[in-house]
Amino acid sequence: MDSKKPDFTLLDHTADLGIIVRGRNLRTLFEVAAKSMMYIMVKGKPADTTKTFNLSVEGYDMADLMVRWLGEILYLFEGEHELVTGVEITSVSHSHLDATLETVSFDTNLHEILCEIKAVTFHQIEVVKKNDHWETRIIFDL
Repeated sequence: MDSKKPDFTLLDHTADLGIIVRGRNLRTLFEVAAKSMMYIMVKGKPADTTKTFNLSVEGYDMADLMVRWLGEILYLFEGEHELVTGVEITSVSHSHLDATLETVSFDTNLHEILCEIKAVTFHQIEVVKKNDHWETRIIFDL
């Protein structure tokens, strides 16, 4: 886990948690979104052993793609007990994303859950180009 805070802003939202994430391009935006979610969820020391694997995600548009992308990252944590510690988007379009992920197994001796996210929602989801950067708004169900 990278202890350096990714570039995101917390949003005040009733019974949920929202963030705004910025990136200089789409690849950076999707990478920072995943890192931001993990930063919010878990704190801890890096583990010695990492696993690497490839992930492909499809969506109807960029907003749907963002929800599905972060949903996969959340599933890895909730369903497989794997923390994503590194993200490299190898390709991204308006409806498809390929990434290489590094993960470590969740270990209660090394990691602390800070925030339990139940789901990545479609509520107010937005992925937009703004002048010289991309920005997304994401609301998480807690």
